[in-house]
Amino acid sequence: MDVNERIKAVLAEHPMVLFMKGTPQFPMCGFSSRAAQALKDAGAEFHAVNVLADPEVRAALPHFANWPTFPQLFIQGELIGGCDIVEDLKASGELARMAADVSGTVRA
Repeated sequence: MDVNERIKAVLAEHPMVLFMKGTPQFPMCGFSSRAAQALKDAGAEFHAVNVLADPEVRAALPHFANWPTFPQLFIQGELIGGCDIVEDLKASGELARMAADVSGTVRA
């Protein structure tokens, strides 16, 4: 399976995916740390992919997504954006709504 097929498979398997440097428990860059924390704060259940552990994905994803930097958040297979966008969505309350929509939970 080529790298683009692997990326598509991850996106098909998980409704919310954060491609990041490191892991949510041990982020390896400040932007990845901030994005993962924003998702946690919003109550999002997400799958994280450590691009530092997979050089092929790290090299291919910017072309696949047409987004040059990490982290990259995808919801339902669609690129949402990077750290600043994730933080803006959290601040507006949209990230919590999006996370609830993906997980099927109802927020009061």
